[in-house]
Amino acid sequence: MVELFTVADVAAASGDDCMVVWAAQGLRGGVRAWALDGAVAVASPRLNRRDRLTVCGPAAQAAELVRRVLPGLGPSYRLLGERSLVAELVGRLPGARPPTGFEWMETGEAVAAGGVRGDGAVAAGAGPAGEVRPGGGGAVWLPPEADGQVAALLAVASPSAWAVPGVAGIRRWAGIRGVGGELVAVAADAWSAPQVGFVAGVGTAPPWRGRGLGEAVCRFVVGELAAEHGRVALMVDTGNRGAIRVYARLGLRIRPVAAAELSAVGAR
Repeated sequence: MVELFTVADVAAASGDDCMVVWAAQGLRGGVRAWALDGAVAVASPRLNRRDRLTVCGPAAQAAELVRRVLPGLGPSYRLLGERSLVAELVGRLPGARPPTGFEWMETGEAVAAGGVRGDGAVAAGAGPAGEVRPGGGGAVWLPPEADGQVAALLAVASPSAWAVPGVAGIRRWAGIRGVGGELVAVAADAWSAPQVGFVAGVGTAPPWRGRGLGEAVCRFVVGELAAEHGRVALMVDTGNRGAIRVYARLGLRIRPVAAAELSAVGAR
């Protein structure tokens, strides 16, 4: 087992796996990474509101890597990885809880200037920011003093949202306002890594649904993050088919993933 001390090393060891590179978070804030015979594990404290151990690679080697690093991390870490890999690791790690599945979605490659991929196709975020313009305004980054309005909207529109104002790791909020100036749709730049932007906290006020506002604010955020970070990703519940269709239209491809609790692994 070797420890990886640069993001370039993490990318090389993982085959530039988007989720693993995102989990590395620039190897800042106490993040650590290791490799063992083709497997990679990245320990990220308080990433998307959880202590996460993100893994990739062959199952046998990944399981051994988890066994080696977990004692130094503590019981709060949760396994994160492709769904088939996590399911196999749970079987190899006595005490691990059954996995919970959801979806990771990511842009397929870094987006070039102008929002066009190397194959000439329109990339995620290439459309005009705020295509739907109620009240003459499109999607924009909101000032910090709008946080209370964001929180109020999400309490109604998406009460289970993981990203809400005041949570550590959220950098900024984008929003669209209605004809009376009220906030009607929002999305956050949250837990972004230098190499991978991350979208979270998406919500649209119920009376304004069905007008393309959620897609418009997400298109704006995806485009902004693609320009800054190159790649963009997000997580979505498997059952949220409407949101998955929206994100697919923005150029994100789906990747089944899962998380599993490790608190009892190795316990006697």
